[in-house]
Amino acid sequence: MPHAAPSAHPAPDSARGLRVLSIIPPMTQLNTPYPSTAYITGFLRSRQVDAVQEDLALALVLQLFSRDGLQAVRQRIDAIAPKKRSAQVRLFVDCFDHYLATIGPVIAFLQGRDATVSHRICSRNFLPEGARFASLDAYVDPDDPDGGDPLAWAFGALGSQDRARHLATLYLNDISDVLRDAVDERFEFVRYAESLAMSQPTFEPLARALAAAPTLVDDTLQQLTLAAIERHQPDLVLLSVPFPGSVYAAFRIAQTIKARWPQIRTALGGGFVNTELRELTEPRVFDYFDFVTLDDGEKPIIAMLEHLQGKRSLSRLVRCYVREQGAVRYINMMEGDIAFEDVGTPTWDGLPIDRYLSLLDMLNPMHRLWSDGRWNKLTVAHGCYWKKCSFCDVTLDYISRYETASASTLVDRIEAIIAETGQSGFHFVDEAAPPKMLRALAEELLRRNVAISWWGNIRFEKSFTPELCQLLAQSGCIAISGGLEVASDRLLKLMKKGVSVDQVARVTHAFTEAGVLVHAYLMYGFPTQTEQDTVDALEYVRQLFDNGCIQSGFFHRFACTVHSPVGQNPEEYGVKLRPLPPVSFAKNDVGFIDPTGTDHDAMGRALNKALYNFMHGIGLDSDVRQWFGPRAPRSRVPRHFISKALHSQR
Repeated sequence: MPHAAPSAHPAPDSARGLRVLSIIPPMTQLNTPYPSTAYITGFLRSRQVDAVQEDLALALVLQLFSRDGLQAVRQRIDAIAPKKRSAQVRLFVDCFDHYLATIGPVIAFLQGRDATVSHRICSRNFLPEGARFASLDAYVDPDDPDGGDPLAWAFGALGSQDRARHLATLYLNDISDVLRDAVDERFEFVRYAESLAMSQPTFEPLARALAAAPTLVDDTLQQLTLAAIERHQPDLVLLSVPFPGSVYAAFRIAQTIKARWPQIRTALGGGFVNTELRELTEPRVFDYFDFVTLDDGEKPIIAMLEHLQGKRSLSRLVRCYVREQGAVRYINMMEGDIAFEDVGTPTWDGLPIDRYLSLLDMLNPMHRLWSDGRWNKLTVAHGCYWKKCSFCDVTLDYISRYETASASTLVDRIEAIIAETGQSGFHFVDEAAPPKMLRALAEELLRRNVAISWWGNIRFEKSFTPELCQLLAQSGCIAISGGLEVASDRLLKLMKKGVSVDQVARVTHAFTEAGVLVHAYLMYGFPTQTEQDTVDALEYVRQLFDNGCIQSGFFHRFACTVHSPVGQNPEEYGVKLRPLPPVSFAKNDVGFIDPTGTDHDAMGRALNKALYNFMHGIGLDSDVRQWFGPRAPRSRVPRHFISKALHSQR
């Protein structure tokens, strides 16, 4: 579906101005809007631009997970021979009337519109139960492993509403499995078709998928897109793709727009583009998008609007790819970015904030924050004040350009958002919120007597003293997360984290003592990490849980990226990079050869199983070797290392 280059279209009437529609494409998250469109819409409105926004990720799920949606799924299943249906699909067919009767009440309950349904959900006789409910068998009371209902222990302190929310989440996951097995094998709530985009050197897999016959999910998204365009009548549509799992749907949306309204301009940006499309040379991308922008969107979008209004030539665009005469051209008129102090206040106007779904995937009180509750997302500072970690994309703008706004400006934004949304919960989405700014923000909140609940990401550095932790708690801090990565002083030094294990213990314990929940990001498979390092790291993590320093964690496999210090200077980390194929589309992850030869896949399975149990209070008194198997080396970490660190002088 090729179309003319941006400069070939006549400019719209500049006196009328342009309407800009920002879209959140599937899939991002279901409990709260992804903030990119709120940021851009708020900024554009502060510049008197006619800007609106839509969350098609939420709209798609609400349509599929409705009576009409389930009936459409059933029609697709009827075309599949019974012998080829998965067990979950067979259960769905057998219990179809049951699913049809319960989907509406479950969605209303998860949206907070009908709390009374919780009593029926908790009865375990209301919802059809598929394979996802087998996970309930994992909840065994460690004091009574052979007794009673496991949910009675797991939810004893949480109450019937949370118990019902968890059961309802399992029910939705069962239906999502049906969608994946019978309708679209790529469907997931978050990582939808991400393999088509993530680190794909060529556009070919995505092109084939976009040219294929549409699935029910594609058809539904097309209908929602057409309705949104008819409703808003935009001149420019911005699609923000933060993750590989939102790229395919973004292209499907643009495909739909271009087929019906070729005169509407489309632009692609967001975290995925900023990270993976920095060497874009694939012309076919511009069959769908007129512009592809890099890094912060404010300045490129303003330049784009001025170009479309005839006020700026094509050659004066900012950080923008276009197609000219069949080839991709990158244009970057060197202009200063919009200062963080001046980007304006995010707005959620136009997003259905009362229709998001509060899900409860895990019972852990910290882990649930990512999927439960609608949080106003806000940034305390642009970029990272540390920007030294060797595994991080420190060369990219979103990390490397550190800017702050005054505490007064931040609280002004907070008060404006509360007035608009009526909700006082905030998730600060910084890479690492600076302690100096958090102190100033807390003091300003307390000075103005503004009551909020907030959580965010930090570095576990010594600046977070017990006094500061108490101050942050008084200002409304309920939880923090931070990167412990590999709990090994040798590897932390190699990573240039600027922290040590005993320091992390003292900082996390200070937060816990202040009544703040703590989540640790953990890593395995870092260059030169041995099996012994991994066993020792898990022992440190066990002790951190056992001493109440952390309440939640997540292990992820180290991935070497081309924008990180490891990817740019592998010899400093004792590894050799594997050669990449020629790249015309996405470039990010790069394989490497580690001479240690550790089986990190096996290590990862053990680590995640152990962590899952630790988060539920299980196995904290046991030797960590039990998670790895009989050949695992004995931990070299002193049994009471963390408790001694907590009692030592700071």
